[in-house]
Amino acid sequence: MTASELRELSSEELVAKGRELRAELFSAKVRFATGQLENTARLRTLRRNVARVETVLREKREAGR
Repeated sequence: MTASELRELSSEELVAKGRELRAELFSAKVRFATGQLENTARLRTLRRNVARVETVLREKREAGR
């Protein structure tokens, strides 16, 4: 997911996407801790996607001022 794709979403959609990504990240962390996560690079991808969503949300909030 790229930042340009995220910029096309509304603020409400971004908040929902952020919640979804955080839940997925939590699940992946639990699976990693128990040794069940096969693709460990997925943790890095999820963390970066969460950061992208937060960045775009911040940009939208600042643009609204």
